Amino acid sequence: MKWPGIRVLYLAHRWIGIGTCLLFVLWFVSGLVMMYVPYPSLSPRVRLSHLSPIVWSRIHIGPDRALAIAGARSYPSDFHLEMMGNVPVYRLQFAGDTVTIDAGDGGRITTVDIASALKIAGCWSHANVPTLAGTIVRDQWTVADGYDETRPFYRILLNDAEGTQIYVSARNGEVVLQTTRRQRLWNWVGSVPHWIYFTALRRDASWWRQVVLWVSGTGIVGAVAGFWIGVLRLRFRKPYRGKNRTPYTDWKRWHHIAGLLGGIFLCTWMISGWLSVNPMGWLTGNGETTVPMARHGGHQEPSITRIIPAAATAVTGVREVGFVWRGDKAMLVLENGLGNRQLVDAHTGQTVHQQVRDIIADARRLLPGSALIAVARLDHEDDYWYSHHAPRHLPVLRAQFADAAHTWLYLDPQTGKVLLRLEQADRNYRWWFSALHTLDFPLLFRHRPAWDLVMWLLILTGLTISVSGCVIGWRRLRQ
Repeated sequence: MKWPGIRVLYLAHRWIGIGTCLLFVLWFVSGLVMMYVPYPSLSPRVRLSHLSPIVWSRIHIGPDRALAIAGARSYPSDFHLEMMGNVPVYRLQFAGDTVTIDAGDGGRITTVDIASALKIAGCWSHANVPTLAGTIVRDQWTVADGYDETRPFYRILLNDAEGTQIYVSARNGEVVLQTTRRQRLWNWVGSVPHWIYFTALRRDASWWRQVVLWVSGTGIVGAVAGFWIGVLRLRFRKPYRGKNRTPYTDWKRWHHIAGLLGGIFLCTWMISGWLSVNPMGWLTGNGETTVPMARHGGHQEPSITRIIPAAATAVTGVREVGFVWRGDKAMLVLENGLGNRQLVDAHTGQTVHQQVRDIIADARRLLPGSALIAVARLDHEDDYWYSHHAPRHLPVLRAQFADAAHTWLYLDPQTGKVLLRLEQADRNYRWWFSALHTLDFPLLFRHRPAWDLVMWLLILTGLTISVSGCVIGWRRLRQ
């Protein structure tokens, strides 16, 4: 207690605690909710399951013609066919832009009116007389930057038992988001307060990021100072009066004991939350962020087969056709709404069974000049390819390269598609944030409800620290 800086330590913990104790309560309560209710999104698999099966008879424009209409100068990073309501369309993804072509008349779709949006919603499974809720540019569930290419939206009520709402892009008719009444309700006490994700703040990503950094950074200082004080005030050799190890009583006693038991967790939890927004770019990779499909497919020219072969159209339940190149061959990837994929020859329509060596040869093109050091077939999840709120596709091939970024690729052994690309920075982020913040360590997370029990125990300990801190802080302010 004679150390000159001890008063600063106490003052820092006291006033940071008073200023942030309610935030800590909110963070722990919302963390419990987030264990079971994720932020609204639309995964590729869910999107496919709601699309109508492709009506082949309505397709009169081939993929070659669609590329020409789109003015493609190189092969797009993504090129597929799907149904937009009851209209078949080609969607072509270029750098920062998506082009949609009507596969029936070849028209370029740049706007979608309300009547068309309601027809699209009417084809969504379990829709019951959809109605328009409004036209929006940005709301609480579409505030993230990832929706910028498809704004504005028609927000449409499906009028089903779950209170489902879907967001249809007014630019290209794509359904980009689905929310339910349960998701919206729970997220107001879950992700929204936990991430400080309010629309007015989050619409400016740089400002929101600074707020998260400074608020959580201040919380780290308060938590570390509190744990330090807790250790200093603990006595074993010379107990306090009554043989107590702590000098405190009442709420301060609860605060001291809970802080000692959960202090390390609280500090690592705050630090990992602070790291989630990647301060100063510490956890940013230096490689490419997207898969260059032209290089991967071994084909640069904006061309594909002129027709969709009859053998491919005979496959029932197809909801999406992807147009890809594998080496010097044009291929079609047929996907249904159950997560099943089938690779077929674009000219004959016959099923193609790719060999592992061919898939790896294609993957090598993504990292020319880099040595491939390991290839493994995974029939079970590993530390980076694992399920949380959504299942992972298995089996997969994992290819590890000796490039500067130490890249790992996870590949679909059936189609050769790159499912995930990770650099060393991405793998570091997985441990520094995900593991420390959500405790999704493989040994623990794969044995539920063990993970649930540990998370509940730690969060309740954190709530004890926070609630007792609120009481102590209020009493201090009253003085």
